[in-house]
Amino acid sequence: MTTRPTDLSRRGFLGLAGKGVAVAAATTAVHLPIVAEARPNRTMPEEALGLLFDGTLCIGCRACIPACKEANGMPPERTPLVAEGHTEAVWDAPLDISGKTLNVIKAYRDGSGTNKDTVKDGFAFTKKSCMHCVDASCVSACPVSAMTKDPVTGIVSYSVDACIGCRYCVAACPFGVPRFTFDSATPKISKCQLCKHRLADGKYSACAEVCPTGATLFGKVKDLKAEIARRRALAPGSDTTFPRGRIGDGETYVGKVGKYVDHVYGEREIGGTQVLHLSGVPFELLDKPPLPDVAPAAVSETIQHGVYYGLISPVVFLGILVAAARRNMVAAGKDPDAARAEGVDKK
Repeated sequence: MTTRPTDLSRRGFLGLAGKGVAVAAATTAVHLPIVAEARPNRTMPEEALGLLFDGTLCIGCRACIPACKEANGMPPERTPLVAEGHTEAVWDAPLDISGKTLNVIKAYRDGSGTNKDTVKDGFAFTKKSCMHCVDASCVSACPVSAMTKDPVTGIVSYSVDACIGCRYCVAACPFGVPRFTFDSATPKISKCQLCKHRLADGKYSACAEVCPTGATLFGKVKDLKAEIARRRALAPGSDTTFPRGRIGDGETYVGKVGKYVDHVYGEREIGGTQVLHLSGVPFELLDKPPLPDVAPAAVSETIQHGVYYGLISPVVFLGILVAAARRNMVAAGKDPDAARAEGVDKK
């Protein structure tokens, strides 16, 4: 049997690796900070843009849906409708957001459904689209920055060129907004981006532009919050002038103040959103569940940073693998050095 001084036996390697792991883990652990709580939620940009949806003003005309499709080049969705004498899907009547629909109006109905914004025997409308979270989970989860948040407008955008199709954003969003186009040969994520491509031309979100009553209102979030405070301070049923389109442009609609539930959806949920909702019925009835004030991204990033700080977790995991491999060889009664030497002698 002949060996060279530079040869390293398997047992020697395992021994050295084990010692190295122990030293690395001990060294890293000394500097590992103890994380007691999640990082703070990110804050909203001062000039953040967003939408206010007031369900008490919505008349269910759904004009916002085709306007959104036209502005964003989205195809119609042929939704089968159950109606006497009709057997084919001939209407563009999407029931939910999808790879072809970025914005949809949904309805709550109870009993006779005759009283608007009433829980019993009533009906109410709500809007579903991207909420443009202040501390967006989709942005945090995306490994290639295909999802980004503009530092000035706060708009959460998607880049098809950067996307690798992992769909982490789909799983991460607590509102179930990003949709993946499985039926396309070139699949991509679809979500509302507040018609950001129209801003340079002095335009704004198409859904707000066409809304006849101002139920969907576009503007800076700080101005939308001021409008929310004004409406909630007015007596329910009183007449008032509502801004419509883009707040501050001068377009108005005269209507009655709704009897709002004592909550602004999106104001605190998961750290706040730039799309805010007012309603005359509890939000739980509108498929808007209660959510914590802490952003999921704040929690997940804190865990990730703690686990991978100083690479301690991968190092410890490697140590576990090395120890397991060595234990298994000993338990099997195998001597790696002897087996290797026997092989050399036979040659």
